[in-house]
Amino acid sequence: MTIEDLIFKNRSYRRYYQHEPVSLDTLRELVNLGRLSASAMNLQPLKYILSNEPVRNAAIFAHVGWAGYLKDWPGPMEGERPSAYIVMLGDTEISKHVAWDHGIAAQSILLGATDKGLGGCMIATIRKTDLAQALGISSRYEILLVIAIGKPKEQVVIDPLGQDGDVKYWRDGQAVHHVPKRALQDIIIG
Repeated sequence: MTIEDLIFKNRSYRRYYQHEPVSLDTLRELVNLGRLSASAMNLQPLKYILSNEPVRNAAIFAHVGWAGYLKDWPGPMEGERPSAYIVMLGDTEISKHVAWDHGIAAQSILLGATDKGLGGCMIATIRKTDLAQALGISSRYEILLVIAIGKPKEQVVIDPLGQDGDVKYWRDGQAVHHVPKRALQDIIIG
């Protein structure tokens, strides 16, 4: 698979085969891709919490938001939730500002998941205080992202951006998730 194929296939999946397990070894392999990624000043302030156990997964699920554009959808129902999570933290004793490290590492993790036949979703809508309390996370660590991981149960397609310029993703009557993207000629300005 080429890098273009991986990027094209790497979508934000929000429904999964919940009972298809993702092993801790697989989660470690994915985090290793994040570890090997670029880091500002090579400070490497990112730390991770791995979860593939139903009770811990439920605790994480309870404190994240899903699909802001889908106002009438509260998130995946039981049986369609991720079978694993990676909680990405910034170690404030290493650096108070992680800049873009977490985005770079998260993309590496998701491309790795795609390469393994899995899917994922970067989640930034997090009730951080509640999640820190639920997982016993020290105040030393700032919660940056939650990455959902699992075997995708939905089809996500890329559509050309419509005449109206609306970038909001949406679901059709068959629950196919549509993601409008700007055309290449519309984003290169010089």
